[in-house]
Amino acid sequence: MIASATPQLPKLNAFNQVQRVIAVMSGKGGVGKSSLTALLAVELTRRGWKTGILDADLTGPSIPHFFGLPAGGLRGSEQGILPATTRQGIRVVSTNLLLPEADQPVIWRGALISATIQQFWTQVLWGKLDVLLVDLPPGTSDAALTVLRTLPVNGVVLVTAPQGLSALVVRKAVHMLQTLHIPILGVVENYSYFRCPADGGEYAVFGASHAPEICEAAGAPLLARLPIDPQWCERCDSGRAEEVHLPELSAVVERIQQVEAVRTPPRPV
Repeated sequence: MIASATPQLPKLNAFNQVQRVIAVMSGKGGVGKSSLTALLAVELTRRGWKTGILDADLTGPSIPHFFGLPAGGLRGSEQGILPATTRQGIRVVSTNLLLPEADQPVIWRGALISATIQQFWTQVLWGKLDVLLVDLPPGTSDAALTVLRTLPVNGVVLVTAPQGLSALVVRKAVHMLQTLHIPILGVVENYSYFRCPADGGEYAVFGASHAPEICEAAGAPLLARLPIDPQWCERCDSGRAEEVHLPELSAVVERIQQVEAVRTPPRPV
C-alpha cells in the first residue's frame, strides 16, 4: 500500500540547474546497484555530461568508496552544501561524506531519512548538471518512496541478477513504479555470466536469467547484461571506479541521454 496524499515538490536551490533526475533501483540488495550507479556516472562523464550522484542509501552508503572519497568530505556555506568531487568531476553527496569515520553507522528512523534526502536535493549546490543519478537503497519503503514522490524523477533504471529471488523482489519495485506512474527506462542484469579466460566461454554461474520476465512486467527493454569481472570489481573496491570502462553500458547511457531535459512534477497516487 502507498499513501495517497499528494506531496509538494521541494524547491531546488536557486544556484542549481538539474536537467534530468534518473533513479537506479532494484528493490533487492546485493545486485550491484550502487556500483552500476557509479559506473554509469563515469560513462556519462566520459561523454561530456556534467553528472552528479545523490546517494539515497543513507544507512548503507557505498558511492564514496567507489571513487576513493574520504569520510567527512562535505563542506557548507551560507549558500548551501558543497558536494564532494571525483577526479573526473562527478559531484557526489552521501551520508558517508558527513561522518568522521567511514565505518560509523547511521542509525536513523524513517522521518529523518526522508528529511535528509530532501535536504540533499534542496540544499546541495549541485550547480548545472545534465543528469543527477540517485542511488536508491534496497526495498520500497521510506527512502525510495521519498525520492520517487518528492524529487522530479524523469525515469528509473532497474537492476536485477539472474536468481529467481532477485527477480521476485525486483518485480515488487516494478509494481511500485507503475503505481506511481514513473517511467522505467530499462533493465540491467548484473552478474549475468562469467567469461572464462581460458576458452572464452560464457558460464551462467548464478543460473538461468529471469530478466525477460522482468522486462515483460515492466514493459521496458533489457539494456545490458553485465558479466562477473574480477578486474572491474577490484578497481571499484579500491576506489578506482573511474578507471573502469564497460562497453556493455553503452545502451544504458544512450537511453539516459534520450530522456528529455524537462523536470516533471511529482506524480499523484
